[in-house]
Amino acid sequence: MAATKPRLSSFSRNLSAVPSSQTPGVKCGPNGTMFVSSGIPDLDKILGGGFPLGSLVMVMEDAEAPHHMLLLRNFMSQGLVHNQPLFYASPAKDPRAFLGTLPSPSTSKDEKPRGSVPEQEKGLRIAWQYKKYMPENQPNFDSQSDNKQVYCNDFDLRKPLERHYHSAQHVDCVSIQDSTNFIALKDRCATFLAQFPRNDANSSCTGRIAIQSFCAPQCEHSNMEWDMLSFIKSMKGMIRSSNAVAVITFPPSLLSLSSSKRWQHLADTLLSVGAIPDEDKELAKLLAGYQDMVGFLNIHKVARINTQVPVILDATTFSIKLHKRRFLVLECINQAPVDGSSGSSYGTSSSCSSGSSKTGTLDF
Repeated sequence: MAATKPRLSSFSRNLSAVPSSQTPGVKCGPNGTMFVSSGIPDLDKILGGGFPLGSLVMVMEDAEAPHHMLLLRNFMSQGLVHNQPLFYASPAKDPRAFLGTLPSPSTSKDEKPRGSVPEQEKGLRIAWQYKKYMPENQPNFDSQSDNKQVYCNDFDLRKPLERHYHSAQHVDCVSIQDSTNFIALKDRCATFLAQFPRNDANSSCTGRIAIQSFCAPQCEHSNMEWDMLSFIKSMKGMIRSSNAVAVITFPPSLLSLSSSKRWQHLADTLLSVGAIPDEDKELAKLLAGYQDMVGFLNIHKVARINTQVPVILDATTFSIKLHKRRFLVLECINQAPVDGSSGSSYGTSSSCSSGSSKTGTLDF
């Protein structure tokens, strides 16, 4: 008897037709969504895999501290390590000089951040008494895992990225300081994104766009808010039809409230960073591990591609820490333990009336 074919609903997706990504730096997600890493392992876990291809990520800067540069550096370094073409726009006169500040992936065992699995513990874990039953030509799981390029690296902020990564021809840098309009920048982005047409059957070539401090003061674009808004709308449309991800950082304090809200609405993934006040004694008492924090990361919106199901995060505010002053980690904010010696407990009084001296009765 011939095998019966399973019946599929008209609204169900044929998962067998969804290709599995074999491209380094690209990971398959639910509903056929393809992800690229943000360069921060903790952020990838929080966002459910990373940044979806075809999405626009916007980061709101803090005027007190340049913590947005930590996110931007890791994002750019992760793309260069995976040999993904990069387009970088900056208000600096020489944007290519910024590539020399990108962090390098960690390779030393003694400098790996916490939670990393030792090399000798990788692979198949079995009891020692059963190892004699394993064949001698058993494949080495350690060698397979080493040869496979990791999806997200741990970057050492104190070690610069090797020159051969960012000196290649697939890195394009442009300065937006002297630009009187955004037509030239839009054309450069369109030319760059033309290399990565959207094709669900092939995501072998992906690109990244990083725009630093859009509408920065040195660019003198304060009276061009509508032109900047039009550029962001065009950027979102071009990104959506390509296998690329764009990250734009901007200072919301330099925009009008209405323009800032419009920019935030256009973002698929919206993040913001905040500085920690120096020697804030009240905040130090309230938060656990305050002395190790360098800033805060707030997640306002998470991109949802190919689905209308909203994302419900366990937490939306995370602390930014530097593990061993080298590795960028994100942690949930925990309240510091309350000192039991201070204050009075609810069970110290046995009477509801302060004027009653009896301990066994309740005086209402």
